[in-house]
Amino acid sequence: MAHTSEKYTKNPMIHRDRRLGLSQSAWVRSFSCEDLKPLIVCRGPIRKEAMDVYQEMGITHYGILLSEKDSIVYPNALAPELRTLTDSKRVHRVPDYTGASKEERVERIHQIISIAIDNGYDSIFAGYGFMAEDDEFVGAIEKAGLNFIGPCAATQTGAGKKDEAKRTALSVNVSVTPGIDNVTARTLVKKHGTREKLLALANSDGLQCDAKVLADEKLSLEDLADHILYASYARGVDLFSIEELCAQVEAECVAMLKKHPQSRVRLKAIGGGGGKGQRLLGAALLTKKNASDADVAKAASDAPGLVREILNEVKANGVGDNKNVLIELNIEQTRHNEIQLLGNGDWCIALGGRDCSLQMHEQKLLEVSVTQEGLMAAIEEAKAAGRKAEVKALESDLKVLKRMEEESERFGKAVGLDSASTFECIVDRDRHYFMEVNTRIQVEHRVTELCYALKFVNPDDANDFFVVESLVEAMALLARHKKRVPKPQRLVRMNAAVEARLNATDASLSPHAGGMIRYWSKPIEGEIRDDQGISMLNPDTGIFMKYKVAGAYDSNIALLLTTGEDRKASYDKMSEVLRATTLRGSDLATNLEFHYGLVNWFLGRNVMAKPTTRFVVPYLTLVGTLKEEANKLDPVYAFLQMKKHYAKMVADAYADQPEVAAKESKNMSALLDRKGTLIIRPIERLLGDPHLLSGWLSINTKNFRIDNGKVVWLRNPVGVLNETYEYLHMNHRPHKPAAEIIWSHDNELLQQALRFSRTLREKFGLARDEYFTLNGIVNNEEPQGGFDAETWQQIRSAHFGYEAGLELLGMLFLVGQNTKFWDLRVEEDLEITIPEYLNDADLQARMKKVLVPPPATKADEIVAACGGMYYAQEAPGMPAFVTEGMHFEKGQPLYIIEVMKMFNKVYAPFSGTIDKILVTSGDGTIVSKGQPLFKVTPDEKFVEVDVNALEKEKRSITSEYLKAVL
Repeated sequence: MAHTSEKYTKNPMIHRDRRLGLSQSAWVRSFSCEDLKPLIVCRGPIRKEAMDVYQEMGITHYGILLSEKDSIVYPNALAPELRTLTDSKRVHRVPDYTGASKEERVERIHQIISIAIDNGYDSIFAGYGFMAEDDEFVGAIEKAGLNFIGPCAATQTGAGKKDEAKRTALSVNVSVTPGIDNVTARTLVKKHGTREKLLALANSDGLQCDAKVLADEKLSLEDLADHILYASYARGVDLFSIEELCAQVEAECVAMLKKHPQSRVRLKAIGGGGGKGQRLLGAALLTKKNASDADVAKAASDAPGLVREILNEVKANGVGDNKNVLIELNIEQTRHNEIQLLGNGDWCIALGGRDCSLQMHEQKLLEVSVTQEGLMAAIEEAKAAGRKAEVKALESDLKVLKRMEEESERFGKAVGLDSASTFECIVDRDRHYFMEVNTRIQVEHRVTELCYALKFVNPDDANDFFVVESLVEAMALLARHKKRVPKPQRLVRMNAAVEARLNATDASLSPHAGGMIRYWSKPIEGEIRDDQGISMLNPDTGIFMKYKVAGAYDSNIALLLTTGEDRKASYDKMSEVLRATTLRGSDLATNLEFHYGLVNWFLGRNVMAKPTTRFVVPYLTLVGTLKEEANKLDPVYAFLQMKKHYAKMVADAYADQPEVAAKESKNMSALLDRKGTLIIRPIERLLGDPHLLSGWLSINTKNFRIDNGKVVWLRNPVGVLNETYEYLHMNHRPHKPAAEIIWSHDNELLQQALRFSRTLREKFGLARDEYFTLNGIVNNEEPQGGFDAETWQQIRSAHFGYEAGLELLGMLFLVGQNTKFWDLRVEEDLEITIPEYLNDADLQARMKKVLVPPPATKADEIVAACGGMYYAQEAPGMPAFVTEGMHFEKGQPLYIIEVMKMFNKVYAPFSGTIDKILVTSGDGTIVSKGQPLFKVTPDEKFVEVDVNALEKEKRSITSEYLKAVL
């Protein structure tokens, strides 16, 4: 019977015996945490990780909290951790603990504390969810006499709230992003414009203000307003309306857009996180050199709607909630770097950085380690290769990293950091700006763990020490032993690590909820898979247990990590992991292929490249153009036309010998027929998935060139075809179904061709990339290499026979050429050049639909773009976006869909009139992808596509491609 793979359950990179109580050293034993009794109140991969780490630390009394959205019905478990935690006394339930309002949130806090106390827990671990950064939650835990495994309430207030963190950063000389951190105070000053009016407001509402602050006449009006506002939050009252706040934000945006032309403004909730609670405005001004006041006003007019979206998304729209929003200049060409911090209140240590620039919609996708050791090794490698511009760029990165680490430690000490946190910055070439601090462990924390371990040394005996390789373990250690814990040394484990977030998103990276995972291949050597326990097989049957990807949570399914001695090695291993991963299910969509294409895009160029946070959308747009072009080709038709081409070649060669021509033509036809599936299957696979095609074109960049419109092979196409089967994970594996691999007779032919090509190449002493030279030699009719005439003719015939038909692979290169695929490139200084046309918003929107065509619909209907929770208006109490009988314009908002914790405004794809609204059950209704929402009358009639005409056009374009490859 099959058992869960030990590469999954006992991976030495993340699993080990952590029981300090078993040490022979009394000093080490004194830091044992076996008596800690934590309640885990988070979900996602971190919940299972915490369970594993606590078990390995010898902690036996730990439990988990499930929300109402988790199921404890075994076959449908949304909480796969229940497959290993079978003691029902350690599984506790509350309604969805994020809460829908301030009142509900307070109620949940008290419920969680009661569960902890009633069940003998002494501490609470909140992972990287919203509760981990909720100072009110942490404060209540501390007040109840419980330990919080994470930064204390005071640190949460001073560092976790984005406005307070920015003020702290300024006070300790940390460079910050230009912007405004007190728009709520400015709103209050606008409404009550004098000190007297503000004091009268404080007295009239009976707010608990500090008398010394109120009496301080040197205090600015804005600081006074801030103090009064904090008192209003404590009392649970609002001192201004949402409309007044929105008007102030709009005015501030106007001022900022005028001060910084050709820029965008970022609006950010002070309590957001994980990409939530952030919006950008001013995109239309990026390309306008002399924007008028009207242009600026129009851009800023989006602010009120965006503010409402932000506050809704972070649930800060209740009475008495802190509604402050940061208004920041968006630094356009930036990288998102962050420094991992750990402290105990007295000391603070930085543990290197992570580059999180590969993101979309503020959601990180691929995270890469940035360490001093890794950069120094890369600098030496670039120096040895003579790449001077690259050396200069990497040396600049090393200087920036050192400055960020130094500033982060200074900040950590200033706020008394007493656990793990992350110091986030944006990097603009040789400058960096502090952005925010996440007062919690990050999703991508393992990237740091795999690069550095922590060595805690006895101050009285340098030979007495213990090593911690897990940040979850370090947080438990600090929560249990606090200031007794000495400042650790950081030990290098690996020079590089990379993490890919496997998300439930479609090919355009839009959320796709509701799928069912029915099979997941086993992890391979070197793969670290944090998947919440989904890959745990049924212990009784050894069979994979299906897992429902619910829309109630964010889109992350798992975290895949790899390491290496350098970044290239870590990317090579990640490519291998992604290639070997098979996920199957019903209505299932993930970003697995996106990651595979992206990782190979960098491997084909330079893994040390410096993508900015604006890279992914243009890249995705380029991938869309690949699909649009690939959709125009018919590989089966191409193969048949190629056969005709060869038949004509034979007929022309033996024009004066009709019998010989007939015989040779028949032989050639039989030869090509035998190769049909060998050639067509991988081509169809690559043309069918643009993400796979992107990666394939990237790693084959140096294998061809185009001369005068003709494809010229620089490497033997037989070898490229073999590598293509490996790239597509279709190489021969006898235990796999035929549909997934190369067929046996095709593999036999391919192996024969490889052996022949290798032998011939070695005979002439040529390297693998000297195919062009080899081809020139074989084209000689005169015998070469000492062969006799008869043998030489046989060699030439075999060479021709083995390679006949492989020209069709060249069509893939032409797809890249015709879409300007290689114009998106990495320069010698590691900067990435993005062609301007890929930033065009209309093209981006169109390519998104090419990647994932909208659901089929009737001409008189508008259907749900994806599954999720439907809302008809911007916020409770506001008018609906559309009403029956109303005319709407193309691009006008029609509804909001909440999917995987993100609110997405959906815009009209055309102009028309709403005849009937089909969703009548009110806001918060669950809808499915393709479900009719509105009956409409379009302004223009839809023209049906002529299928025959499309087919004819496809064949015509395919014929043009063939002219360049045959």
